[in-house]
Amino acid sequence: MTNKTSKQANIKLQSSSKLEDFINKIPNTDERIMLYDKTNYILMALGVIFIALGLILMAGGGHQDPVIFDTNEIYSTRRITIAPILIIIGFIIEVFAVLKKPSEVK
Repeated sequence: MTNKTSKQANIKLQSSSKLEDFINKIPNTDERIMLYDKTNYILMALGVIFIALGLILMAGGGHQDPVIFDTNEIYSTRRITIAPILIIIGFIIEVFAVLKKPSEVK
């Protein structure tokens, strides 16, 4: 019985020392490096705004009467050209924001 309890105590000591080693390896909050810079987040927000604006411009086109199909409203330049271009620009901005290397810490 005592042999079994001493093994359990030994295992608990080993696991607690591993936990302490892991905790000691975590850097302090002052030493942590952010994954993205402030400019990255601003660019990401700008990309989301472009995408949302493109989707808003693409929405609509319905008519009160379901029998009427207004081709000028459905196939307008705003929905066919401008909105998809804004969405593509938004995705390009998003990719650039994710891939942009943050500035170095001074």
